[in-house]
Amino acid sequence: MNQISQRILALAPSATLAMSQKSAELRATGIDVINMSVGEPDFDTPDFIKEAAKKAIDDNFSRYSPVAGYMSLRKAIASKLLRENNIEFAPEQIVVGNGAKQELCNVLLATINPGDEVIIPVPAWVSYVEMVKLAEGVTVEVYAGVEQDFKITPEQLEAAITPKTRMIMLNSPSNPTGSIYSRDELKGLADVLAKHPDIIILADEIYEHINFVGEVHSISEFESVRERVVIVNGVSKAYAMTGWRIGYMAGPLPIAKAVTKLQGQYTSGASSIAQKAAEAAYEGAQQCVEEMRAAFERRRDLIVSLAKEIPGWVVNKPQGAFYLFPQVESLIGKKHGEREIKSSGDYVMYLLEEAHVACVDGEAFCAPGYMRLSYATSDDNIREAMHRIREATLRLS
Repeated sequence: MNQISQRILALAPSATLAMSQKSAELRATGIDVINMSVGEPDFDTPDFIKEAAKKAIDDNFSRYSPVAGYMSLRKAIASKLLRENNIEFAPEQIVVGNGAKQELCNVLLATINPGDEVIIPVPAWVSYVEMVKLAEGVTVEVYAGVEQDFKITPEQLEAAITPKTRMIMLNSPSNPTGSIYSRDELKGLADVLAKHPDIIILADEIYEHINFVGEVHSISEFESVRERVVIVNGVSKAYAMTGWRIGYMAGPLPIAKAVTKLQGQYTSGASSIAQKAAEAAYEGAQQCVEEMRAAFERRRDLIVSLAKEIPGWVVNKPQGAFYLFPQVESLIGKKHGEREIKSSGDYVMYLLEEAHVACVDGEAFCAPGYMRLSYATSDDNIREAMHRIREATLRLS
């Protein structure tokens, strides 16, 4: 059958989901695989949020919701942004969708024309490049390795801007690296962007609450660029609500209207029950967020200490999210019997098949020579996985 569109044929499948599927298949055969490929908190959704969802069912929130989301939820998000981030948005500037992933894609589809350039600092989350493809834009990658703590400089940004640049996608805290831009670092980028008033700044802040530095700053704090910043966030990571599928965008009113127009034609409003749960998450006590954040920080310290014992790995100390992104280039060319490690992807497959630990190749994040491990799992799993990885790596020569 030759009826598949070119836009779909050009897309790469999600590497993180693909590796998760491979690990599940191995598990189904009876092999004990530790899955460190998936970016999902292992906590349960807090009880008060679940109770709000049950009440919504009893209160018959069972009909179509407004395309942009219930006004009560949009007001709760606006209050959160003012209270926590000191940024003022009207509810009309906020659109709720089926996860932050949809809202990222919505913003790109609503603002990017064929041939427009989108700057993406890399390493970057697997879906950014593919979303730009869907919008028929052109990705301009700006690379920052472990020696830069995976953060681009103002000079690198300036050099990447051309007359065709329409957007920059900025993710802090970062997936896959866990790096966080400081306020001074963000100001440096904002000062460059202030000289280019036609560039939209798409700030993916979904890991905002999972940080180990005390506070996370947003590029929207700077008056010189504030009117062009679109913030994307949601409840998945901070509240362990990945399956509830609620995210939002907050930005200039024309973009919010365009996103609503687009969403109205292909998904309409997000789940009514999940929206009421998200409203409770934003309006309720935030102790649950701190408890999960503290657990992730403990796990970060554990995995970093164990990673430093693995030969050939170069690691930084992530400041947020729940990922470690070691450089493994020095292992390329090593062998185990007849098996040669020719790339970071080969090493990742070697670890899956020999150590029974599922990770993700850095190439999926535009950074070959690296790999990503999620430490959103138990301390015992982390210890066992890192032990297995170390033993398997020691067998390479």
